[in-house]
Amino acid sequence: MLVVDRTSDTLRDAAIPDLPGVLRTGDLLVLNDTRVRPAKLLAHRKTGGTVGGLFLEEESRGVWRVLLEGSRRLRVGERLEADEHGRRAASGVELELLERLDEGQWRARVCADARLEDILDRIGQTPLPPYIRRPAHDYDADQIDRERYQTVYAKAPGAVAAPTAGLHLTQAILDRIQERQVAIATVTLHVGLGTFKPIIADDLADHVMHSEEYEVSETAVRAILDCRARGGRVVAVGTTTVRVLETLALSIANRQSPIANSAVASSLRGSTDLLIYPPYRFRLVDALLTNFHLPRSTLLALVMAFAGIEPTRRAYAHAISRRYRFFSYGDAMLIV
Repeated sequence: MLVVDRTSDTLRDAAIPDLPGVLRTGDLLVLNDTRVRPAKLLAHRKTGGTVGGLFLEEESRGVWRVLLEGSRRLRVGERLEADEHGRRAASGVELELLERLDEGQWRARVCADARLEDILDRIGQTPLPPYIRRPAHDYDADQIDRERYQTVYAKAPGAVAAPTAGLHLTQAILDRIQERQVAIATVTLHVGLGTFKPIIADDLADHVMHSEEYEVSETAVRAILDCRARGGRVVAVGTTTVRVLETLALSIANRQSPIANSAVASSLRGSTDLLIYPPYRFRLVDALLTNFHLPRSTLLALVMAFAGIEPTRRAYAHAISRRYRFFSYGDAMLIV
């Protein structure tokens, strides 16, 4: 874990077990408790061809927005038979293609007489990043991935990717953090494809973020207000948590209610397409634990907005020189 201190403009090599010692009594650690669904699917056409895809979002009962490979070959009204755990076996689940959408996405009806989570459990696989290789039919490996590609506090099913900064945290570390009288709160943002969509626009302001569902409970709102009242820092674990907190702050600002006003302490939910990039002014987040991200990503743009463009460049140069690891299972950076 690389510690980036914005006040002293210093970098310090550390490790994740050092995190409790860096936090202060009175701080609030905020986690994203979304849980990754087994949303990856393999299906086959009546002609025999194989189609890979990803369940993205249930728009209404039984009707999903799905991402399908080879989308241009598919036709409205066509039915795809889903394989069972990626194996060519009858699952009893079919996808009826209702409407072609943009960027390889379709609106499809899932034809099966079962509950949503039971359907995904039967036909789905863990939607690992593409650089992690798994045989499509490896059932045992997928069962392991279903637990490893989750945070230890994952609770609310709905994500198609893990909030990877939280993968660093074990229950033992969280216990040590609480022993230092650092409070912990959870929010929910169901990570979707938009988080990882590369930036192709020349001007960041022209980049379109896909919206993602979020929820902030009354308990979490109260914890944030209490942290502010005692002068503690709000420490976000992951860029998805930052987007929830800053969406909350904007929602409160739009109501013309200051964050210190206890009257706003109620549950909030909705969707956010908030894109954070320099020179964004942060309203709620005081510190950030995050992974190392790829160039031309909205994740890196958010980090640069939070740490500063040049400090981020220096931190990444340092990380590369010290052979820090990038990607989902890579190392972490704590910006304070």
